Amino acid sequence: MFDLTALRQAAEWVGRSVPPTPQLRWPLLAQRLGCEVWVKHENHTPAGAFKVRGGVLYVQQLLEREPQLRGIISASRGNHGISLAMAAQTAGVPLTVVVPVGNSTEKNAAMRAFGAQVIEFGRDFDIARAHAAELSAQTGWHSVPSLHPDLIRGVATYALELFEAAPPLRRVYVPIGMGSGICGMIQTRDLLGLETEIVGVVTQAADAYAQSIEQGRIVCTETADTFADGLACRMPSPEALEIIRAGAARIVRVDDEAIRDAIRAFHEDTHNTAEGAGAAALAAAMQERERNRGERIAVILSGANIDRQVLAGILAA
Repeated sequence: MFDLTALRQAAEWVGRSVPPTPQLRWPLLAQRLGCEVWVKHENHTPAGAFKVRGGVLYVQQLLEREPQLRGIISASRGNHGISLAMAAQTAGVPLTVVVPVGNSTEKNAAMRAFGAQVIEFGRDFDIARAHAAELSAQTGWHSVPSLHPDLIRGVATYALELFEAAPPLRRVYVPIGMGSGICGMIQTRDLLGLETEIVGVVTQAADAYAQSIEQGRIVCTETADTFADGLACRMPSPEALEIIRAGAARIVRVDDEAIRDAIRAFHEDTHNTAEGAGAAALAAAMQERERNRGERIAVILSGANIDRQVLAGILAA
């Protein structure tokens, strides 16, 4: 996929737009979980989520290959689109993002603020993704996939920062949407020669990756009805699935209420905001409290882009 030299080069490129984010050890989380807990704060990127790393690198590499690029089209639930919008605006390239009907209003607003055209289409991400492919064929604009080696290498820079700054970690919990975050984590761990266990996290309502690992084949679900929109995947990527199968210790399912509990825990113990997908890793660590007792672990707070009314309802409970 990429070697350590290429990863460090990506970190240099990404760092021009995205300053390194902190990895912090939180004592109240340690009391809550009975272990040492480090949080990788990807909620602190300029886009509020880890995806911006991949978007920056992808667009930079794309322009080197296609300097006369007419435009870009992609599908997103929000953070991928925001990352592309930031990169496309800097490059002066038009961008269209297709999102499902009823997508996060605040994520939509952020994409538009960075200059993207946002089209709402279909009931979920996978239908929006198919429509984005149709628009690409009609317009001749470049179609950005949800998973690509440059996207993985870009987001893997967060794993490099974490592993090189934190003490040796027993395990890291990583949320799985389409898979770029966990694939980048696995590859980085392997390149650094570490023994850290990597645990993927999905929701019970969107567990296509977990089912696929368990059954040894691609399993697509009929629905992905979770408020954690960054995890709402029905159709796993075969490329991501192979990397996860080879490099992850297991995949943990958490339900939406456990994610809400984790959002509240982040607020109470660290005063950080987490969106649904951003809190999923902590939800899994809380679920595996006994397994982690006395260990040193990390959780990826992958993003903070949650609509105000949704967050207010969760914190008020």
